[in-house]
Amino acid sequence: MESEKIQVYILSQQSLFRFGVQHTLSDLQDMVVSGTDEISDSVLNVADNQPPDVILLDIDGASDAGLTLAKKIKQHAPSIAIVVLASNPSDEQLFEVLKGQAASYLNKESTGDQLVETIRRVARGEHPINESLTARPKVAEQVLLQFQELSRRTEAEAVISPLTPREMQILKYIGLGYLNKQIAAELSISEQTIKNHVTSILRKLNANARTEAVVLALKQGLINLN
Repeated sequence: MESEKIQVYILSQQSLFRFGVQHTLSDLQDMVVSGTDEISDSVLNVADNQPPDVILLDIDGASDAGLTLAKKIKQHAPSIAIVVLASNPSDEQLFEVLKGQAASYLNKESTGDQLVETIRRVARGEHPINESLTARPKVAEQVLLQFQELSRRTEAEAVISPLTPREMQILKYIGLGYLNKQIAAELSISEQTIKNHVTSILRKLNANARTEAVVLALKQGLINLN
């Protein structure tokens, strides 16, 4: 059924890019392109009324506007997974993409198979962008410094609850790029139990995303990734 397929929405200033990606996805049995558009706030109406599962956001030619739009989309519909695509990925851009809470950051030179696999992963709730973070220490340090500054500003208000040993163990696995299913297999517990622990971790660290939780825990010395 159409409703059971992954709903994908394509945003790009380049009509040929939109057409090319739509063509790439057209024959797949598990996903459908629910719409395409240029970079504009009009997509927020779609996010409010008929939110897709995944938005492919090509920021070439509209970098600042695209990243600003990513943040607005997440504010309107946090459940939408955003895959940001760019021709010349950089550490500086990755940092901004992370701030926009995108699930993935892809080079537009990636193959069709890589794009399809990324869409499937983010639709399952995975965040491949975490792997980009752990592989690029300069960005990780930049993110850490930002959260340190935020922490200093809110020090009087924020009280970070201590994590349990199990939660610290799970958070370390997350920082190393493990998925919930993989952590469950490593610890011989159910995936639902892992999800429950992750919810508790985010609440205790006052974090909105897994990546932020890892960075905050590193800052507090609660975990290390060595």
